Amino acid sequence: VQLVQSGAELRNPGASVKVSCKASGYTFTSYYMDWVRQAPGQGLEWMGRIDPKDGGTKYAQKFQGRVTFTADTSTSTAYVELSSLRSEDTAVYYCAGPGPDLATTYFGSWGQGTQVTVSS
Repeated sequence: VQLVQSGAELRNPGASVKVSCKASGYTFTSYYMDWVRQAPGQGLEWMGRIDPKDGGTKYAQKFQGRVTFTADTSTSTAYVELSSLRSEDTAVYYCAGPGPDLATTYFGSWGQGTQVTVSS
């Protein structure tokens, strides 16, 4: 299992950002993809998940209305888009999928992280 994320992003407040996570080594549509972020000096914060099989999503209440998860099954790539960015959104964003043996279905493998910086 390998999850490869897109590169660092710098955005102004109020803008949007879209981070990608390309999956390989397993059947993309058979496992949920979770998204987690970690702000400087803070712990991990779960944002929600997507079922790539049918696009079904579940969002943490804090992010509802401002975050959108999508998945492209043709490229086995999941995306998170965050709009109306503010400085508090500065964080490293991670995707998480099944473990290497696929027995662990959640948070078993992680992308390398994408730094998103919101600053004017």
